[in-house]
Amino acid sequence: MNAPSNSDAGKRAAAEAALGYVEEGSVVGVGTGSTVRFFIEGLARQRARIAGAVSSSEQSSALLRAAGIPVLDLNATGPIPLYVDGADECDPWKRLIKGGGAALTREKILAEAAERFVCIVDPTKLVDVLGRFPLPVEVIPMARSLVARQLVLLGGQPVWRDGTVTDNGNWILDVHNLRITAPLDLEREINQIPGVVTVGLFARRPADIVLVGATPLQEPPR
Repeated sequence: MNAPSNSDAGKRAAAEAALGYVEEGSVVGVGTGSTVRFFIEGLARQRARIAGAVSSSEQSSALLRAAGIPVLDLNATGPIPLYVDGADECDPWKRLIKGGGAALTREKILAEAAERFVCIVDPTKLVDVLGRFPLPVEVIPMARSLVARQLVLLGGQPVWRDGTVTDNGNWILDVHNLRITAPLDLEREINQIPGVVTVGLFARRPADIVLVGATPLQEPPR
């Protein structure tokens, strides 16, 4: 058996720390990805304490059900006290790039519905400026080329994630070669392109708390 990597150790430490934010009897929003898998493992140990979970993907829903945790509909639960998810990148102000797992739209919905968004990462996900990780954009299939041309005009190099279909039945463009110094402006601009479902920039609604391993990230002075 292979020994756990330092990255896995950091992910597990962040996931375990996030369990401390789970409220008794509450509905927990659960994201998608390798770090969230560790959170679901921990949540399974506490499943009697919570009313259930709202999930950002079919993949996470399957893991939750297998752990004996009821998966609920956000339309029925209304606002949720907590959403826990990972990120592909995080800047010093807790703004994120997400969508490497193609669940960015549902992740954005849950982040918006949550009173507190706790992001769990290992140190490799921290960057000074967003954009090293290709920026995912979920698009309506018929608009793929149209959106790609607009993204080129914004300075990016979009690449179709061929073979990937989101849980919403859409496609993903991964935008390379961006250095995102004004993430809120870029988020708004990309979201205005017809055919875009959403972009994987979480700047308008950043994380409230970022756990880097077990340590909360402290924002620098502005």
